[in-house]
Amino acid sequence: MHPFTLLKAKNAGEAINAVTNSAQFIGGGTNILDLMKMNVVMPSVLIDISAIDFKKIEMLPNGNILVGALVSNSDLAYDKIIAKNYPLLSQALLSGASPQLRNMATLGGNLLQRTRCPYFFDTVTPCNKRVPDSGCAAINGYNRMNAILGTSSQCIATHPSDMCVALAALDAIIHVQGAKEKRTIAFADFYTLPGNTPNIENTLQTGELITHVEIPALPVASNSCYIKVRDRHSYEFAVVSAAVAMEKSGGAIKQVRIALGGVGTKPWRATMAEQFLTGKIYSKQIISDAADIALHDAKTFTYNAFKPALAKRTIIKAFQNLEN
Repeated sequence: MHPFTLLKAKNAGEAINAVTNSAQFIGGGTNILDLMKMNVVMPSVLIDISAIDFKKIEMLPNGNILVGALVSNSDLAYDKIIAKNYPLLSQALLSGASPQLRNMATLGGNLLQRTRCPYFFDTVTPCNKRVPDSGCAAINGYNRMNAILGTSSQCIATHPSDMCVALAALDAIIHVQGAKEKRTIAFADFYTLPGNTPNIENTLQTGELITHVEIPALPVASNSCYIKVRDRHSYEFAVVSAAVAMEKSGGAIKQVRIALGGVGTKPWRATMAEQFLTGKIYSKQIISDAADIALHDAKTFTYNAFKPALAKRTIIKAFQNLEN
């Protein structure tokens, strides 16, 4: 690990003013410290934001939920309102990492966690996300866990978060604060596809700090679930996952949300499948057809050709869970 200076910020303004080109924020540290130990990232300054008062879960007058960026994954998962009204989010959080890590990991850090592509972590192999224009070893390498949606000729790294799959389905809103202004970013606009610049992963501007995430009041979210398929039961990243929510009226699908994990270069919202389902009478065949639509644009590689079929079955299973 390279030497660094640790600065402890008392408030958001102090943290933002301390930002330099080689500085990074640190909250729970469950991701960035691993990256530093492996020399994947080497900030000269760490700005500790853990003392800032972003640790509340509040209901807004419009019924939306405002969650501070430093709320731990455990506290968010076990919050009574979240568990009751947004079960897909609670289940997604509890499926990730271990209890010890969930106690430390924060909402803001979860949003910004980096890919677990093995070539990103291996500093002796080329990786365009780590070193721009160096190449992508995963495309012709061992790519079983890599993405099949949103890929480019420059990068096929999968986004690792479980929580973010649920937030994608919920149309969450990200609140950020910079040196000059505060602004909000729709979740759909937060992450960028790799294209020719896989090193640029989101639309945050230099020095901006995530302060809160706003979760809209969505009645459809109360009938929802998160299904995660992984190689072992705990402390494992998703091979494929699905966050699904559905509201029916008279047998017809009134509202529906579908988001996928383990398959996309960002948390993947299946909007075409949602549009196909809306207004249709619920049936096993309709759900199967929607799952096909969700994976229509999948591009597989040598070792992950099984993922489209597995993702389709995962979507179907999630809907079955909502019916039981």
